[in-house]
Amino acid sequence: MIRKQRTIRRSTSCKGVGLHTGVETSITFHPASENFGIRFIRSDIPGCPEIKADINHVVDISRGTTIEENDVRIHTVEHALGAVSGLRLDNVLIELTGKETPVMDGSAKDFVDVLLRAGIKEQDEERHFLEITRAVNYTDPYRDIDIHVIPSDRFRITFMVEYPLPALGTQYEAIYNMEEDFAVEVAPARTFCFLSEVEMLKESGLIKGGSLENALVIIDKDIDKNEIKRMKNLFGLDHNNLNGSNGILNGKVLRYKNEPVRHKTLDLIGDLALLGVPIKGHVTAARAGHASNVEFVKKIKHEYQEELTEILKTVCA
Repeated sequence: MIRKQRTIRRSTSCKGVGLHTGVETSITFHPASENFGIRFIRSDIPGCPEIKADINHVVDISRGTTIEENDVRIHTVEHALGAVSGLRLDNVLIELTGKETPVMDGSAKDFVDVLLRAGIKEQDEERHFLEITRAVNYTDPYRDIDIHVIPSDRFRITFMVEYPLPALGTQYEAIYNMEEDFAVEVAPARTFCFLSEVEMLKESGLIKGGSLENALVIIDKDIDKNEIKRMKNLFGLDHNNLNGSNGILNGKVLRYKNEPVRHKTLDLIGDLALLGVPIKGHVTAARAGHASNVEFVKKIKHEYQEELTEILKTVCA
């Protein structure tokens, strides 16, 4: 298990559009000093304001996690945070030239690739952990959501989802060695939504940058002629055969048989990074999403307030 803090050796960048805002943005990951933590900076705003990746700064969880500080907002931070946290990086400054991180291909693969190419640098200071010594449980009985964390010798995640659709069904993923498995088993998993949600999301002002190149659309209803016309216009398709034999719009091929639950795992890793300190514990989640992830992190922070205060004293000493 990594005991020293880590950053990257040099700055590295990606460019793309935001999934929900459709705004073109460059994201640059910069090395940072020991005990710096993970912070975002908006270089497109005068004064280049910084926002610490912190659960107290979460202001919206509409199909993603949005943070804000001093009236400066950044949308959909979970994939960038997932990439940094999943690679066990402690100190990184994430620079954006717009208000949303680029969606890239819908996963964290591009972020992970450029971070690994930049190289990982071990620093002198010891890594600070929140060691889970007593269980924390979050349950939402109305949405049938459960998230728990129990003691473990390292950070582990087990995730389960279940949907009444042949393309999804019940899916399970377990990551027991983040250092070895994250980049290959989790980071490339793409975001997904249901066909029945697409028009609603559009009407809500979301997924302005969404396309079949950066999201999987799960077919959860019959597609009639009117639906085909709307989908063709929405996604810029030039054919009528939208039904995929695998239940994915346009027959998009999955990278993993259980790609959706792997993406849910990626989102959870990113949202857990908002605690500000890596966890040493085993997280198990069933049917969770951004809203429940955020509430779970808040509950951990409340239950371990004394321990987190001591860690911050060490960092600031």
